[in-house]
Amino acid sequence: MAHILIVDDSATEVKIITKILEGQGHKISEAANGEDGIKKVIALQPDLVLMDVLMPGKLNGYQATRHLTETPETKSIPIVIVSSLDTENDRMWGKLMGAAGYLAKPFKSQALLEIINKLLAP
Repeated sequence: MAHILIVDDSATEVKIITKILEGQGHKISEAANGEDGIKKVIALQPDLVLMDVLMPGKLNGYQATRHLTETPETKSIPIVIVSSLDTENDRMWGKLMGAAGYLAKPFKSQALLEIINKLLAP
């Protein structure tokens, strides 16, 4: 299956998402902030990235997403924003930064799987 990088500072969220995705046969890697997420995307070249917005460090999830979608070696990797921020403005901002999808927390596992399957479909 796919290699998915979860960029989120919440150990609980990472554990929940990992359980859902490993149950579907996906390989999971993780990063706890935007800077580490960028480094891991470049090094690992995952098939998809799940990106939180509110994280510690110099870069939030929107900034990290913009960096990755503007970098030639990572711009083809789809990024899904997974955030507790859920206004129309938040969703629009994610799209402007290059995110391929947006999922608000808390989410149902089926919604997570649907967006991932859609983006990973050949």
